[in-house]
Amino acid sequence: MIVVRLDRVLADRKMALGELAEIVGISNVNLSNLKTGKVKAVRFSTLDAICKALNCQPADILEYQDDEEMN
Repeated sequence: MIVVRLDRVLADRKMALGELAEIVGISNVNLSNLKTGKVKAVRFSTLDAICKALNCQPADILEYQDDEEMN
């Protein structure tokens, strides 16, 4: 299972979701859906733009957790 840690990185950078959405060029709703893990896919171009805006690596945002560890 892939867990999205965007909220943690945003907090570390003291950046609001709306500010990131504006920088990246996607809607607040789509970015919020990504942040809450409600999306099934993310484009590499979007991930690239998020990482540039937050000065981070994809692994800072996305984390793999074994489903068995969750139980």
